[in-house]
Amino acid sequence: MIAAEAPAGPSSEEEAVLLAQEREMGIITPALEHLEAPEEPKADLPPMEDLVNRIPAPARALMEELFRARFVTVKRMPKSALKS
Repeated sequence: MIAAEAPAGPSSEEEAVLLAQEREMGIITPALEHLEAPEEPKADLPPMEDLVNRIPAPARALMEELFRARFVTVKRMPKSALKS
């Protein structure tokens, strides 16, 4: 069975046609500009506990469940299974 390839997106010709149609209809596509991030003031950060307490308890519980590593079983692995 041959796996179907995901579409790669429009070709450059298709994209040019779409952009031309948008210009004709008066839709202006904004140009991407590189903007520098404003410099943040060098202030002391609040304690980590204060920051954690700003997160609602249900969201903290869900993050704990989703991202905490859990050990389910312990198995002995042969040395041949490890990279040398």
